[in-house]
Amino acid sequence: MLLQLIVNGIAIGSLYALVALGLVLVYKTTEVLNFAQGEMGMVATFIAYGMMTALGLPFFVAFIGACLFGFALGVLIEFAFLRRADNPTLLGLIVITLGCEMILYGLASHFGGTDTKAFESPISETTVYHVGNVVISQLNLVIIAVTLALMGALFLFFKFTRVGVAMKAVAQNEDVAKVMGIKVNRIKALTWGIASLLGAVAGVLIAPITLLDPNMMLDPLLKAFASAVLGGMESLPGAALGGWVLGVVENLVGGYVSTEFKATVAFLIIVIVLCIRPSGLLGRHYKKKV
Repeated sequence: MLLQLIVNGIAIGSLYALVALGLVLVYKTTEVLNFAQGEMGMVATFIAYGMMTALGLPFFVAFIGACLFGFALGVLIEFAFLRRADNPTLLGLIVITLGCEMILYGLASHFGGTDTKAFESPISETTVYHVGNVVISQLNLVIIAVTLALMGALFLFFKFTRVGVAMKAVAQNEDVAKVMGIKVNRIKALTWGIASLLGAVAGVLIAPITLLDPNMMLDPLLKAFASAVLGGMESLPGAALGGWVLGVVENLVGGYVSTEFKATVAFLIIVIVLCIRPSGLLGRHYKKKV
């Protein structure tokens, strides 16, 4: 039972990690907490659903379309709203993301409807594989594999591409990056695009489990925020680690204590981490000397 709970926790934690990676990516580059991260993924999932039902396209074509739409949506939000803000404060930018969240939620509710819809996927949740005494579903296996693949792609992107190095430079010092000739606005738009793409991938993978409706990403966003805080808001590996730890802890609490307490674990972790280690498990804690 222990191994089964851990494996299931890693699978659900991988979904938290995908959303958390998007949150951390935006925060590292712009120092903005993007509260629209979940709704960007939700809207992209509705696009995938429409492509499959209205246009009759296969799942994998709809999945690629949702990813492309998600990327374009992130770039659009950064260009149309955040970049247009006149000398904004960090609090002002956070409020803008909250406004974007409500706009996207309203659009999805109006055009997609508020009724819960079944999201058909060729990746089965009932097809299972046995590894000793542990059972893992095909969907959970795909979720873990996709998360690891995206993490590896991000590592290679930041390590070996000029654009990835430029994104790290903007994250470290925006003014110096401008002096070095880096197009900071383009880098920020790209960052939002990648973050939104990660949200789209998470949304398409979550929809077969939770069903499709405008509220589907609310709980994953809260858990992703807890994961990012746990791992470190400026650490991409920390976001992934935080998601897995949170998923495993939630499952263990649900299995050995009570399922009623699973929803409170994320918030308890936020409180404990902020009190004991505000920088997170893999984050760096800086002290200013005056």
